[in-house]
This record gives sequence, structure tokens and C-alpha cells, in this order.
Amino acid sequence: MSGSNANPEPELYQESLRPRFHFTARYWQDYRLNPRQHQEGWINDVNGLTYLDGEYHLFAQRWWSCWLHAVSTDLVHWKELSPAFGKDETFGGTQSGGAVIDHDNTSGLATGKTPVMVAFWSALDNNRQCISYSNDKGRTWTKYEKNPVLVHSCRDPRVFRYQDKWIMLLFGPEEEGVRHYTLFESRNLLQWEKLHSFPGFYECPDMFELSVEGSNETKWVVVNGDGRYSLGTFDGREFKPETELLIADYGRNFYATMTWGEGLPGVPRRRIQIAWMAYWDKVTTLDMPFNQQLSFPCDLSLRRTKDGVRLFREPIPELAKLYKTEHAFKGRDVPEGDADFFTGMHSEVFDAQVVFDLAHSKSRSFTLSVRGHYIAVNCEERRLNVLGCAYALPEGPDKLQLRILSDKLSIEVFVNGGQASFTNVALPVDAVAPLRLRVVGGSLRVVAASAHEIESMWV
Repeated sequence: MSGSNANPEPELYQESLRPRFHFTARYWQDYRLNPRQHQEGWINDVNGLTYLDGEYHLFAQRWWSCWLHAVSTDLVHWKELSPAFGKDETFGGTQSGGAVIDHDNTSGLATGKTPVMVAFWSALDNNRQCISYSNDKGRTWTKYEKNPVLVHSCRDPRVFRYQDKWIMLLFGPEEEGVRHYTLFESRNLLQWEKLHSFPGFYECPDMFELSVEGSNETKWVVVNGDGRYSLGTFDGREFKPETELLIADYGRNFYATMTWGEGLPGVPRRRIQIAWMAYWDKVTTLDMPFNQQLSFPCDLSLRRTKDGVRLFREPIPELAKLYKTEHAFKGRDVPEGDADFFTGMHSEVFDAQVVFDLAHSKSRSFTLSVRGHYIAVNCEERRLNVLGCAYALPEGPDKLQLRILSDKLSIEVFVNGGQASFTNVALPVDAVAPLRLRVVGGSLRVVAASAHEIESMWV
């Protein structure tokens, strides 16, 4: 044992505040409480999400010291492997980026029948773009001997297949105070040609095509480092935005998003997003051997609204694999005052769904207490406030649906089927009940409410 703890080590993944269904990093040899940015147990930017032969791969930063690596067959049960690759004397740190599966061996890096996995990352100088590759499904890695494959400012290369070529989206350069994303193309992943730059975007890019539900139309989505996105068109050389940067998640802790998409089984063009729930030093007061966590994966879709086509985010249905006891709250008019939603539920880890009928309610406002954190609705002004983050409810429909994912250190809320979401860290506070309702100014009609307790993903 090393690090800064003299107390007996609790069993890995059984620590009292370890999130039960949100991914957190493990320690290997260096057990310590409150690890910091380069230490075992820390996690930040999501990197290189890929899928190969029934296995989802999740990579993430340990603050440019290395890429963490975990695998799953169902997106909810994860096994963290040894770090994939890390810093060296030539390139300094291994910063954020993406990864692809080179099924056609366009790179010539495959050594057998297994498709080669190629990871793109930036050197610490924010100028050299490099690759590492694996021929055994990510279990061992080699840094390309002819790195860098591209010299261009700045960092965070995201690579994807477009027809018969590869496209790289890179953050940088910054010119006269204006930040840009830049597009490149390649036939072999090793030589790159610049295509086009477009302004107004910062760090950790993502880019993908989605179908608009109920039509044959598609839109390209470019995601900013803070999770905001722009919709537009892409012809293989140039992205033309059709919207300003739009908000997908209104919470405080939603950064460095990335998606799984290429080669996924099941629904065509399925796109699954996950983010770093960035909360910096706050968790260091908890005396746990981990620091920071990732959001729960969400399916993305494009739907038409009165404001135009917008991105919706909903928790992936695979979460049901972790369901335990179900609780129900019968639909009824709840009088003014306090009420417990689920009197038999004592777990603070759950997935709850509640539908309110605002048109047939008399209340001026109501508040949900989730483990002592507050979700407030002003019925008269049609405003929602989730743990201090405000959102104006759109006019109509008259029913308000809230889905609440509560874990040890987080509360994620999804409004009206994912039209808006709130990703928030929620540190422990004293709470009388996991979910409690307070109604002000008249009765509130609850159409339906249910909750499932959630078992630990760590098995």
C-alpha cells in the first residue's frame, strides 16, 4: 500500500460513497484518499469510445498521464482494464482524443484477422497529433513509431469514417481570440490533409449524423466541449451550421462529451452519449479512493419541436438490467403540504419517473426533495429549477414528465422524454426520505409515479 491513507482499505467498488451505476476510476497499486489529477482513482475527459465484437470500449483521461480503459458487453456493467498507454519523454502527456476500428486495414497496422483499433491523441505541446494502436482488442498498445501523424494546433482529435475516407475534427487553432474546429481528411489514418475551419467551438469535439425522427431527413451534429451543439450539413469537406450553439444539458457538471455510434448493434444510427461530470476538487472532502465520475449513458435523437429540430437525451434502456425493487405512487390529487412519494423506499440509488398534470392542478408551485436536494416547479410561470439550474418549460403540453436518476454522488433529471436534461453532482446531505413532495397553493395532480431501486453495476 502507498499514498496517503493509514486506515484499512475497504473492498474495491464497495466503498460507502462509490457511485453504484456511474463509472468511476479504480486504484491499482497506489491506494490513497482524495486522489488528485494525475493519481490513480482520478478520471476526467471521455475518450475514444468504440465497439468491437460485442464489446463496448470506454477510454478516459487521467489528466494526460494516461488513457484509462474499461470494457462492457451491455453498457452498464464495466470492467476497468490496465491503463492503455501513457506519457513519455518524446511527447509528454497523452491528451484527449478519439479512436476508430480500422476494419479494412486502411492504415496497414493490422497484424492478423482482428481489426486494428487506432487511438488518436494530442501531445502535451498542443501541436502534435499522434496515434497508438492495438491488434488484440485493446489489451496491449503500441505507439506508432512515425508519430506524429499530423502537426497542427491544437488538440483533442476526433476521427470517424465518412464514405471511403476518414475525417478528423480537431480543436484549434485560436486566431485573434477566436476559437475554431478544423476538419482534415485521410485515406489511411496516417497522412492528413486540411479541409476547412469553422469558428466558435472549444475543446473536446464530437461530430456525427443523426436521423430526424418521423422523416427521411438527417442532420449533422457538432458538439462543443461544454455539451452545447450545433446542427448543420456536411458534404465530406465542409460543415455548414444551420443553428447557433444550442443547450442540450442545463446542469452544472456536463463536460467533454463523446459518443458511441460506429458499428453498434441494434437500432440503425444509434448514438450514445456520455460525459465527464466535472466537479474538480469538491469530492476531495469525501475521503474516498476515487475522484470524479462519468454521467450515465444516454441515447440521442433529433425531434421536431416548435423551435425547430432539437437534440433529445434519454437514459439508455439497458439501465433496466440493474433494476431491483419497484415502488409505485398511485395517481391522485395531492393536497397542499408535504407528502412522501414512496414510503417503502429507503434506497438513495434509484430511477424514478413522475408525471404531473399542470392543467388540472390548483397549486402555484411544488418542490421535489431528492435526498435533500431540490427540484422546484413554478406552475404559474412555467419555470423549472433543478438543483439551482433554471429552465423555462415550453408552452404545452400540459403534462410535465420528470425522470430522476439518483446515485450516491449525483442527480440527473430528464424533462419530457429528454427535451432537456440536468447533469448535476449531488454531494451527501441530511435527508429524511429519498424522494419527498411539497405542494404550495392548492392541490397538485399526479398522473403516475414509479421508481426502481438500482443495484450496483460493480459485480
